[in-house]
Formats: sequence, structure tokens, C-alpha cells
Amino acid sequence: MEDSIIEVKDVSMCFNLSKEKVDNLKEYVIKAIKGQIKYDEFWALKNISFDIKRGDSVGLVGFNGSGKSTLLKTIAGVLKPTKGEVVVHGSIAPLIELGAGFDMDLTARENVFLNGAILGYSRKEMEGYYDDIVEFSELEAFMDVPVKNFSSGMLARLAFAIATIGTPDILIVDEVLAVGDFKFQEKCMARIQNMVDNGATILFVSHSIEQVERLCKSVVWINKGNLKMIGSSEEICEAYKNSQ
Repeated sequence: MEDSIIEVKDVSMCFNLSKEKVDNLKEYVIKAIKGQIKYDEFWALKNISFDIKRGDSVGLVGFNGSGKSTLLKTIAGVLKPTKGEVVVHGSIAPLIELGAGFDMDLTARENVFLNGAILGYSRKEMEGYYDDIVEFSELEAFMDVPVKNFSSGMLARLAFAIATIGTPDILIVDEVLAVGDFKFQEKCMARIQNMVDNGATILFVSHSIEQVERLCKSVVWINKGNLKMIGSSEEICEAYKNSQ
């Protein structure tokens, strides 16, 4: 569709859940070879369709187990849908599993350049961003410490600072602002808002409906893998709060 940056077209995602109880990997492999493993099909997403316009800020809400994270991973290209397709026109910076690209034995400084390479930046580009990453993460005294010694909050701060360098076409944010203190969460929200102001498209998931209301213009509500409602932030957030 014209001016759409993300097109989700009739997307369904099925996972096969083993019905068999096996005590160890060897037993599982033997049963699998013999064709003795039976599965239950679990449809995490069912015929989801919507478009996101370039420069829009969209919230994704739903109760635990509704399929939000599966949908985000499908849009980010981490998962391939069982049916349907996702078309993305632009670069994506996914803040889905903070620190997933870290090597825990390397220092924070080394991980900055490692993650930069994973995100497609050259070493020279990352050298230009380095001071900003250190300043934003507030980890000046810890950059030469292996990240295996970091708390989850410190890891999240470093990962967020790396993932939000520059202005990507699309920023996908999944529950990452739940980590860290209130002051740092506010700092993250301000940076995301600045990206929106600079034309980035934001797809945002948070358990805090207040954060969704504050940041997002429109909201997609997923319930048990189905698209329940889509509309303005004010309308959907009000309906969602009343359903709890």
C-alpha cells in the first residue's frame, strides 16, 4: 500500500508442541527417528493484517500470551510466518531481546563494536557513535569490564544505547523499558520520542498502558492470536483498560 512502511498480510504462525513426555534428549531423538513423537498445533497468530504508515508511532497491546512478541519477531524477520507475509520498506532496529547479541566474556567496549557490526555499522562509524553510547548508558567507569559482571539493568542500558544510535527507519521496542530505574526509563522514552520527531516509525510494546498512550498515535490490540481492534491510541487504550 502506498506510503506504508510495514505491511502485515494475512499472517498466521503455527508452533508444533510435543505431546510426548521424554526424560532425556537421547530418548527424544530415538522416538523422533521412529516417528513416535506426536504434536499439538498451537496457532500463536491467526490471519493478522494491518499496515503501518511511514513516520507513525504504533502501540501493540494484549494480555500475556496474546501473540505480541511472536508478531514483533515476525515483523523483525526473526521468525518466518507459517502463512501470509510481512513486507518491510526500510531498515529495522529491533529492541526485542536486549543484549542478545552480546558476548558475555568481552568487555562493554568490545561489545559496542561487536553489536555495531551485527547492526551493519563499520568500525569507523561506531567510533563516531562511541562517546554518545557511553554517555547515554551512564557506564563510563565500566566500559573495560566484561559484561558477564553487569547487572541486567546495566546490560539493558548498554544495549538500548547501542540499538538507538542514529535514526533507523523503524524502531521495534518490546518491553525493554521495564528494566532500569524510573529516571533511565524517562531518558529512554525521551530518546524514542526524539526518533519519532525525526521521522522514525515506532512499533512499541509495553505493559504500561500509560507509556503506550504517551508515545503512540495508533494501537493494534492482539487477543489470543487474533486481531481484536485497531484504531486511535485514545480509543483502543480506553477499551483495553476497561477490559481488564
